[in-house]
Amino acid sequence: MKRHFATLLLLTTVVCSNAQLKDPSFEEVISLRSVGNPEISVDGKTIAFTMRMADWEKNEFDTEIWISKNGGASFPATNAPKGSSTSPVFSPDGKWMAFLSDRGAKRQIYVLRLEGGEAFAITNEKENISDVGWAPSGRKLFFIKAESEDKQKKEEEKRYGGFAKDDAEFTLSHLWQVDFFPDMKNPSELPCYQSVDSLKANSGCIEWSKPERLTDGKFTVTSFKVSPDGAKLAFNHQPDPLINSFMKSDISWIDLNTKKIVPLVTNKSSDGLADWSPDSKELLYTSNEDDTTSNFYKNSKLFAISTSDGKTRRLASKLDEDFGGQFTWRDEGIYVTLWNKTKRPIYKIDPKTGDYSIYLNTPDQIFGVSFSKSGHFAANAKSDDQLNEIYFSAVASPKLSKITNINDQIKNWSIARSEVISWKSKDGATIEGILHKPQGYDPTKKYPLLVVIHGGPTGIDYPTPVPAYVYPIVQWLNKGSLVLRVNYRGSAGYGEAFRSLNVKNLGVGDAWDVISGVEYLDEKGLIDRNRMGCMGWSQGGYISAFLTTTTDIFKAISVGAGISDWATYYVNTDIHPFTRQYLKATPWSDPEIYKKTSPITYINQAKTPTLIQHGEFDQRVPIPNAYELLQGLRDHGVKSELIVYKGFGHGITKPKERLAANWHNWQWFNKYIWGEDIELPITETKDKK
Repeated sequence: MKRHFATLLLLTTVVCSNAQLKDPSFEEVISLRSVGNPEISVDGKTIAFTMRMADWEKNEFDTEIWISKNGGASFPATNAPKGSSTSPVFSPDGKWMAFLSDRGAKRQIYVLRLEGGEAFAITNEKENISDVGWAPSGRKLFFIKAESEDKQKKEEEKRYGGFAKDDAEFTLSHLWQVDFFPDMKNPSELPCYQSVDSLKANSGCIEWSKPERLTDGKFTVTSFKVSPDGAKLAFNHQPDPLINSFMKSDISWIDLNTKKIVPLVTNKSSDGLADWSPDSKELLYTSNEDDTTSNFYKNSKLFAISTSDGKTRRLASKLDEDFGGQFTWRDEGIYVTLWNKTKRPIYKIDPKTGDYSIYLNTPDQIFGVSFSKSGHFAANAKSDDQLNEIYFSAVASPKLSKITNINDQIKNWSIARSEVISWKSKDGATIEGILHKPQGYDPTKKYPLLVVIHGGPTGIDYPTPVPAYVYPIVQWLNKGSLVLRVNYRGSAGYGEAFRSLNVKNLGVGDAWDVISGVEYLDEKGLIDRNRMGCMGWSQGGYISAFLTTTTDIFKAISVGAGISDWATYYVNTDIHPFTRQYLKATPWSDPEIYKKTSPITYINQAKTPTLIQHGEFDQRVPIPNAYELLQGLRDHGVKSELIVYKGFGHGITKPKERLAANWHNWQWFNKYIWGEDIELPITETKDKK
């Protein structure tokens, strides 16, 4: 039985409904339940979504599927004894839900009859399944599955031991289909049905247990969409699953009757599958076309292409934002959610003219959206002062009704008061940021300031009541500080030109944006400049490192998974094109731009006490960056400390280590901002002040 701290938390919150607002513990913040991935049935009567919860005993974040019927209260549909359940999709007749779960040895397809009964597996593959979708007939399921382990590699290891060629060790994934029997009442009606646990080779259960392969070759399939008429299946594919190969992704389609594969979109740069037209005659896709030098910061373009003659037409050409959302093409329009500064509305694009408008901008940030044929949709959304909830509405006249109560978890908490502010940077660029104020804020006082910088650089910060991750922001607010989160140049939501402002100017321009934000708050008389700190993860860690070596306005800095030397980063990272695209050079072709933008270049100026946090096996920003910065600071007598989170990559993805990282930042900044020496507690501590 899984024990979820969030369940206990919810009970506590209800009991304390009349109590004074509380300062939540780090554990309580980490344990907040969160919702995502809404999926609505064809008839619009049932909505499924995922719920993520912290399992402290197993030290993992567990995801399960919840359901709401006819707009009623939601309830859990899955509760695997181990592993998670994700990716819910409804059958066309609305009677079944398929989903993926790794409750067994590998991730398999499970189905659940919505009238009642237990979920059961319909695949028994030796490899993980990564995506699943229904045929419009409801009699087949399509899925993506990783290839079997290379037998030749096993034989090589027997003779030569373990070795690997760089960028040559990977497993391809391909498309498969499996039959389904929608009229059955229970698993025993399946041909030769046995459970995944008991199914054995040569059992004679061929009809159900052996799916049919649809693609083969030296490429990997990353996503697919079945046409509404059920005759075709379009899929994205690229040469291999390596992270940089997304820039070589193309789109093809399969004739499901003949199994013939037809290449459709084959530009030199990335092509992304979006959706089918309702009449199954056109395919919507995004593309960087032949631009292979600026994928990381320029807008992709939106096109529709005919599958019969290959003619293309561009849509929404004047919409100045990267098309990174989930598209839905309905008769009356194409819907997609995109950032617009700190808001995230649903846009509606006219499929004939290509014109666009904002379809829905309330709540403030709308994330995943799922549309039904019945004319309804479900959305994962939030307002600035709320956590994400799941909503549903009619398409014709959108008026959202809430089917979850996630915000009940924080209704008795002392949380952030958020507002969007803006200022001019050193070069005149307009920069926005989120200023978080404590409850009971006094405008006549000057507060300590903590600056928290997001990653990306194409990430974005927006108002939220409980900003978190590895930084105890709410607790610092409740301690009596202000927190500024800067949408520095390069951030999403502000258009292509803004995202291009840190090209050949990384770190330098970003530092302008942060420092000018601090100066703006100082001019307003809001902050105590003698008590300021700065921190960030990934690109935010890099900017923090740059500030460590180029300014002394902060009393303490925390560098999370940050770059210290672009040359070191370039030769170690798994995304070499990132550096080449932003700096427009390699370390060998233009060493000066690498020096200009590297924190380590300015190490002789460093004075600020710096905490460095890094994952042991980080491939995105490999750990040599941490050691280089640490040694440089030590050689110059700067107080510094490196904490390595064992077994982790670029992110801290488990509850206990995330708790540790929060405490490490709490200790560091409380020492240098408030003069407090705090021991790392062995048991949960309610009073952190």
